[in-house]
Amino acid sequence: MGGGARELAGYLAALGGWVAALAAAALPQWRQSSYAGDAIITAVGLHEGLWMSCAAQSTGQVQCRLHDSLLSLDVHIQTSRALMVISLLLGFFGIIVSVVGMKCTKVGEDDPVTKSRIAVAGGVLFILCGLCTLAAVSLYATQVTYEFFSASTPINARYEFGSALFVGWGAASLTVLGGSLLCCSCPAKERQGQQYYRQSQPSTAREPHVKISSAIRGEQCL
Repeated sequence: MGGGARELAGYLAALGGWVAALAAAALPQWRQSSYAGDAIITAVGLHEGLWMSCAAQSTGQVQCRLHDSLLSLDVHIQTSRALMVISLLLGFFGIIVSVVGMKCTKVGEDDPVTKSRIAVAGGVLFILCGLCTLAAVSLYATQVTYEFFSASTPINARYEFGSALFVGWGAASLTVLGGSLLCCSCPAKERQGQQYYRQSQPSTAREPHVKISSAIRGEQCL
């Protein structure tokens, strides 16, 4: 795969991962009520996310309510919120920086070394975005697992993993993969190629002078 195609594939993967991370942050299905074991199956299913909690009835009606207070939330929810916001900001700047540094764009094409460095910087931003998303989702999943197996948690108050957690894990994988592909735009090879080209120019420029001097000497001998 060529450098331009690799950069384009990495950018599309990272962009898809960022969109998935945005969807995961907005979805309220970070955890859902569990019916495992002796739990009583009710007509209302509970879902909770970073920003709201929802109750889905068997008739199809869904009622959601935003979290009332920020300071009254659990620590893991506040931490996951902060990590997701940081992740989305890093991904947003990564999108802009990567577009400038990609080979398929016309911006800064006169300096390929600087352009490659910009692409690498965009890849680093995408990798940090994916790591923040992974940390937020894994922290929330760890708390859900701890509460599920805790003996002090009532059976009917247990929760399991929601669909948003799996979306977040997939988003983290895509952004890290795309950022890694963008980081493969190593500027060192291009710098060496430019140096070789500059060094080869004086030698080619001397060849006509050598030919002229040798011709003059030949005429003098005659």
